[in-house]
Amino acid sequence: MPAKRRAGSPAVASAPKQRQSKLAKENKITNEEETEIKEAFELFAQKKTDKKGEKEKVLPIGDVRRAMIALDIPPTSSELQEFTSILDPDDEGFAAYEQFLAICALKFHSRERTSDTHAQEVDEAFGLFTSGGGEGKITLATLKRVARALKEDVEEDLLRDMILEANGGAGVGKGVEKDEFEGVMRRAGVWR
Repeated sequence: MPAKRRAGSPAVASAPKQRQSKLAKENKITNEEETEIKEAFELFAQKKTDKKGEKEKVLPIGDVRRAMIALDIPPTSSELQEFTSILDPDDEGFAAYEQFLAICALKFHSRERTSDTHAQEVDEAFGLFTSGGGEGKITLATLKRVARALKEDVEEDLLRDMILEANGGAGVGKGVEKDEFEGVMRRAGVWR
């Protein structure tokens, strides 16, 4: 009798990559950006009955600016007027999701992210934590100072854990260097 073959071990199933929606493809945005836009839209959306009697979610025109601010793409006053005329040409007072997404995608694409402006943002944010001590790095003392300034009651153990998380466990005494701070901010989604 021939030897039986053993079944190969099953391949480790990787998480399926979420497919990009048609709307995201049309507007050349990532799934993550589409999710951000949808969350901002839903935050301010209201249900409205359309002409066919079906309920749909719409964004009141008065909330377009607030939704865009929530996405960190605040429109200028002239842009807001232009967007309003595009989003609500019939002056119904509402914007549909697809048009709102298209406007936000345009703003995402036009965001200026030059290396100079990014470096300046990192320097300014890092400076908020290191001014008044810290010798050019974020230390336990500087985090305590920031917490006091914000009138936040944060346990010292949590502050220690924050430092260890940011510096990869190198020790609380080492503090957090600027490049480590930038890495934390990127992981948190502050910078892309």
